[in-house]
Amino acid sequence: MKLERMMTEVSRAKLSRRDFIRCAVAAGMTASAAQVLFTQAAKAQAKKGGKLRVALGHGSTTNTLDPANYLDNYMATFAWGTLSNGMTEVDKSGNITPDLVEAFEPAEQARKWVFKTRKGATFHNGKNVTPADLIASIRHHLGENSKSAAKSLVTQIEELKEDGDNAIFVLKAGSADFPYLLSDYRLPIMPAKDNGEADWESGIRTGPYILDRFEPGVTGTAKRNPNYYRDTWFDEVEILSVPDPAARHAALLTGDVDYIDRVDLKTLEQLKAQSGIEVDQITGYGHNVYSMNVTVPPFDNPDVRNALKYAIDREEILKKVYQGIGAVGNDNPIAQSIKFAINPEPVHKYDPEMAKSLLKKAGLSDLKVELSTADAAFTGAVDAAVLFSERAAAAGIQLKVVREADDGYWDNVWLKKPFVASFWTGRPTVDWMLTFAYAADSNQNETFWKNPKFNELLVAARSELDEKKRAEMYAECQQLLHTDGGVINFLFEKYVSAHTTKVAHGELHSNLDVDGFKIAQRWWAVA
Repeated sequence: MKLERMMTEVSRAKLSRRDFIRCAVAAGMTASAAQVLFTQAAKAQAKKGGKLRVALGHGSTTNTLDPANYLDNYMATFAWGTLSNGMTEVDKSGNITPDLVEAFEPAEQARKWVFKTRKGATFHNGKNVTPADLIASIRHHLGENSKSAAKSLVTQIEELKEDGDNAIFVLKAGSADFPYLLSDYRLPIMPAKDNGEADWESGIRTGPYILDRFEPGVTGTAKRNPNYYRDTWFDEVEILSVPDPAARHAALLTGDVDYIDRVDLKTLEQLKAQSGIEVDQITGYGHNVYSMNVTVPPFDNPDVRNALKYAIDREEILKKVYQGIGAVGNDNPIAQSIKFAINPEPVHKYDPEMAKSLLKKAGLSDLKVELSTADAAFTGAVDAAVLFSERAAAAGIQLKVVREADDGYWDNVWLKKPFVASFWTGRPTVDWMLTFAYAADSNQNETFWKNPKFNELLVAARSELDEKKRAEMYAECQQLLHTDGGVINFLFEKYVSAHTTKVAHGELHSNLDVDGFKIAQRWWAVA
């Protein structure tokens, strides 16, 4: 088929991305060049209008519009990626770029950062965005009594002040990666009230769509923002909470939704064979973990923690639960594609005899523990836990799998039970990931691990501008977490999603799932 005809077929939604790229490569084109041409052809005939319907595997009746309490991909996609903007954003190459600010620059050895408010940016009620709004939105997560999930990211701020069109952030110490932190989905910009506090209750934001209806744990709908500073395509967006993977699969096949995340990998080949359906696989930073509260016996003993790390067969789980899609983890949450990442030694592989010896060192002949899990944590969490339990028995470990309810899992189980399934989307910098999930003062530290040397190095590395020294510090941080920490990071997963050919997209962002949680802004309908 000639290239011109192929591009015409794409524009008419009669040739899938997969088939276009396959034919183009067979004709001698590189896969990356074919990808670019496909996007051009699909977008050339894109039409404005219609409704995008998205079904996500997260969502809970306890969800709230307060960004301090965003805990799952549902709120990240609906309340942040659909309704809101951050001050900065991560681009498709993993670089930090301006979003609701026009520019940012450091001063005083990265201890001071100046952010210039974007001209013409408005809230959904027509109010212009000002530096006061930026400051109020960040202060929402600060304060001694703040329970915000993002508190650990912003506690390094010493002073916030306005200077004309600029918001000035003065830090307690230099931070080379500070602008990255402000792109976190828990830090949307909200209008400042007269008392200086951020107005989160109204749902008024700055993003591509305006809140229409929000029913926690069920659905959220939004209408196009006619004054948004970028192009948007759909008239309306609906984000549905559908935790059951079989239900998401059925909804896509029946045409009730246009997109599903977290495809059940057991049905992947079936989806690929379906006419009018496309499957995307993106390698990001996300990882699946089982986390131990190191303050609770027996997990307070590092030998017990390491015994459990040797008692899980990561390769078997990857093969049987994830169909070989992904990469085994080595109890280091930093993906190998991230700058300053290392692969700590020794590599933790399934070794029941090593696990036994570590239990003996801990003064134990056997071990009985419970692992709380649910597929709300990550797809395959229960199946993986069952395999973990079966293989751990060879090491004298009786691992009881407790299947928890999907609804409310993040509120009722996570951070509450001592051994739990969890999922991290990962972050594009070492500092961001380690500060958010493992720093001693982070309220998201699900292992409750507080290693003095680790925390000292983490703070020092943040302000170290000599990259060689910084790399050494981050390497030691990762090694300490691997050796002493309470996280069993057994899998780096791929984001596997599926959509109908009635909608299309450009190059997917890999920093976060659901196209960087911004599917509503970045996708379009095919004419």
